Amino acid sequence: MPAYQATLDFHRLIASDMPVEDGQDLTDAQRGFIGTTDDAEVLHAKGHTVWSMKAYGFLDDEKPADTVNPSLWRQARLNRIHGLFEVTPRMFQVRGFDIANLTFIEGDTGLLVLDTGSCPETAAASLALYRSHRDPQHQRKLHTVMYSHSHSDHYGGVAGLCTQAHVDAGEVRIIAPAGFMHESMAENVIGGVAMGRRAQFQFGPTLAKGPEAQVDAGLGKTVPMARPSLFAPTMSIEAEHEVHVFDGIEIEFQLTPETEAPAEMHFYFPGERALNLAENATHNMHNLCPLRGAAVRDALAWSKYLNVALKRYGPRSDVVLAQHHWPTWGNDRVCTFLAEQRDLYRVLHDQTVRLMSHGLKPAEIAEGFQLPDGLAKRWHARGYYGTVSHNVKAVYQRYLSWYDAHPANLHSLPPVPVAKKYVDYMGGMDALMARAQADFDKGEYRWVAEVMKHAVYAQPEHAAARELAAAALEQMGFQAESATWRNAYLLGAREYREGPPKPAGVLGNSLIGALTHGMVFDTLAVRVNAPKAAGLRFNMAWHFTGRSDDPGEHWLLELSNGALSSLRVDEPPHADVSLTLSRHTLEAMLQQQLAPMQALTEGKLKLAGNVTLMATFFGLLDRFAGNFPVVDAAPWPA
Repeated sequence: MPAYQATLDFHRLIASDMPVEDGQDLTDAQRGFIGTTDDAEVLHAKGHTVWSMKAYGFLDDEKPADTVNPSLWRQARLNRIHGLFEVTPRMFQVRGFDIANLTFIEGDTGLLVLDTGSCPETAAASLALYRSHRDPQHQRKLHTVMYSHSHSDHYGGVAGLCTQAHVDAGEVRIIAPAGFMHESMAENVIGGVAMGRRAQFQFGPTLAKGPEAQVDAGLGKTVPMARPSLFAPTMSIEAEHEVHVFDGIEIEFQLTPETEAPAEMHFYFPGERALNLAENATHNMHNLCPLRGAAVRDALAWSKYLNVALKRYGPRSDVVLAQHHWPTWGNDRVCTFLAEQRDLYRVLHDQTVRLMSHGLKPAEIAEGFQLPDGLAKRWHARGYYGTVSHNVKAVYQRYLSWYDAHPANLHSLPPVPVAKKYVDYMGGMDALMARAQADFDKGEYRWVAEVMKHAVYAQPEHAAARELAAAALEQMGFQAESATWRNAYLLGAREYREGPPKPAGVLGNSLIGALTHGMVFDTLAVRVNAPKAAGLRFNMAWHFTGRSDDPGEHWLLELSNGALSSLRVDEPPHADVSLTLSRHTLEAMLQQQLAPMQALTEGKLKLAGNVTLMATFFGLLDRFAGNFPVVDAAPWPA
């Protein structure tokens, strides 16, 4: 659908209230450009496109499309700039080949890289781009990989930079902040299926690219269409402040836990007078809880760590950069940027707490909260990724939970029963549709989306209700300054019209090789169908074979009351059934590459005791297709 008059009027209002355009962000985003490849295109080994800027050619037009918020149009154009850029004489960034940046640092003899991008394909392309301009003879050996934090777009490309064999041989060290492995697995594996589906709405990778559809993701364009990799760190930064020297490069590490990621750190390079803030200070307001879902982040700690960075490193820095967006140069500008980013997260925290202490509910705070002009008029504080609205709700949730203290909300009806009551109270579907259409014509899209949500829950096959719901979300998407809100609205509109995506088959997990045995068993535990398992009680001994000089590991699993508990033990335990296998065999079975019976037949799996319990156990595990409905009610699983 086109942008209706109410949307055009909204865009004019936004344009009249945007910060003054001085061209500085464009200058910074282009500064130090060395070279790139056509459309930053990256292909998978099988030939399909993993990443490309080609579809974003419509952003060549400086004039915003009617269907895109003019402020978001500006950010989308900046995020389209791609290539290899010099930051300092020893520091180079590849930007626009992934949603995240790769930062290469030239040591005295070799190469360090800070973050890896999302997948091996984009990482390899980024390294190839760097080498084509700075090291065509491949004389600089990559010897150090640093993960800034525990989100997959910052470690998922590691297999495109080196191999596990390089790491095992000590040829490549991998450095990460304290708690990295636990946090990366807790956030990306345990809740990974639901989070992956929700991430489609946040980043919009399945939407078409264009002014009526996906234009940006705030932090970058979108996410690559490939799977992440992960090699476990060989070195962990444990103290709040540590100093290390690698290949002539001195680095001051500042741990910043519970900020943008549960495990995160900053990097200061004294020799380059360069401060890298990972993802804690970028050129937009970040999320205190992303739309894909995550543990709520600590805005107060976030602000305090930025304050420490400002005081400790600000006076010594000529450039500040991050693992998204472009750097900021000049000591005065560095310190101003840092101070304003610090103030942004502090005011979100403090004022939300102040207002909730006056008794205001989350939605009320979100509707009335306004940033001070000193922040609202700064481009880098705009809500292209996070927003004031959902960030203040996150602060409220962190302190007071989902419950807003109104007793009526303590045990409210689920969506479908409440929707049927709403439709009934409004006089039936015909009356509801007539009123909703009248409000739509007046531009009251938020209200129409709310009403149509109930209409579709009540009567999912009602074509006119689905179309009006889609049309309302579509106009809201066209108006949104936040790229993530736009993507969510527009994908929601599409799924009202077309339904959820087709199942892609049983989901595997490309990160399973990096999981400890305990983590693997935790992933199995959340797949146990408790109603099916409720009357069962048994235990299992798992023996993982190692090398000839390695006794391996022994684990005891107990199933009772629908719950699966696991414990590593020193000696082979007595159990109802015992399984002996290699870790490789377990991974193949869990990835659906090897059936348990085939593993038995081939001798890769040995059983003892009540051998029927193995089939019983695997029969209790749910399989997740990852395409569950979002705008429609999800069916209760069997």
